Amino acid sequence: MPNYIVLAIPVFFVLIGIELLAARVLEKDCYRLNDSVNDLSCGILDQLLEVFLKTALFAGYAYVYERHRLATVPEASGVAWAACFLGVDFLYYWFHRMSHEVNAFWAAHVVHHQSEEYNLAVALRQGALQSSFSWAFYLPLAALGFPPLMFLAASSVNTLYQFWIHTRLVGRLGPLEWVLNTPSNHRVHHGRNPKYIDRNHGGTLIVWDRLFGTYSQEEDEPVYGITSPIRSWNPVWANLHYWVELWGTARRIARPLDRVRLFLARPGWRPPELGGFVPAPEVDARTHGKWGTAIPGGLGRYVLLQFAIVLLTAAVFLFEQERVGLAASAVVSGAVAATLVILGALLEGRRWAFTAESWRLAAAAAGAMIWAASSPLFLVLACGIAVAAALIPSWLARHRPAPVDQAAPSR
Repeated sequence: MPNYIVLAIPVFFVLIGIELLAARVLEKDCYRLNDSVNDLSCGILDQLLEVFLKTALFAGYAYVYERHRLATVPEASGVAWAACFLGVDFLYYWFHRMSHEVNAFWAAHVVHHQSEEYNLAVALRQGALQSSFSWAFYLPLAALGFPPLMFLAASSVNTLYQFWIHTRLVGRLGPLEWVLNTPSNHRVHHGRNPKYIDRNHGGTLIVWDRLFGTYSQEEDEPVYGITSPIRSWNPVWANLHYWVELWGTARRIARPLDRVRLFLARPGWRPPELGGFVPAPEVDARTHGKWGTAIPGGLGRYVLLQFAIVLLTAAVFLFEQERVGLAASAVVSGAVAATLVILGALLEGRRWAFTAESWRLAAAAAGAMIWAASSPLFLVLACGIAVAAALIPSWLARHRPAPVDQAAPSR
């Protein structure tokens, strides 16, 4: 079955490039290197994990459709396709809303909201664990008889639509604001201001928020991000940090039922013994400072180069995944994930990252040597990587940024 999101990757990056150029012309500061690398790293992890999960998750929909559907919706009907799209968008609203109102779901969805920027790269920042539960929200469509491929196409269109609304460069769009999820409406959704939190959950249509009382108009530009910034460029930690916080809180709760309730309650809930509900703090855009690390220019260019290489590697792998065996997929995915963690740590100035990067280059050279026997190209590549592994560590040592504090869990 086709992965329409993977097929759209080249278009995503062309549009990101256009937005970056437009932002410079308009003198709007929309991108930071460290933030964007982290956004895309999270997106890569999401797609890598989906390689291993997608068949099993799609099988759930197919099983309900084959065994328990109440009717059979004709695939040739235009009305059926429109109805399927509306159904997907309606159920997406509830999945998305529950992802903000249930702690266990928020732990998987929080990744998408961690960036303190708002641009097209943020659209690709997705939680790798989110698909493990999101599929269940769409099972009513299978029970009603919408064919699996029709559902997959409608769901992909809904997801692809949401890419373009992650931008600060498009203002309000008049009457369209009443019907569609627009950049203005979705900027509200990404705001950490108390008045904007848990608002505008729609995918393509904003009418569900208007109907169910979760709509808020953009009054002033939001402060983006989560209420306590994650303070890390580690994409694996981005997916795990809220789970760590939940388990830490659960251990401090005396009553077993309250421990269970913590995972089912909305973010911020605490039992009376821990002080009760913790509301989101107010934030002032004029005094709020974004977290980050001062990056020496040489280190930034190095990380960008290495990230471009791993991004290309991941893209090729995702396009060719059907032809790659499970063991090889695991090796490639593990290597890509490890590289992304190391690059994030380099941007943070972690001392261990510079040693880890040296070992990573050495491992890459060794891997290329193994393949060298099959092709002269791999021999040349192996020699090049070996030279880099020998020379780069001393160069990196001269380009270390000031180290940062350990990452803190956040809402």
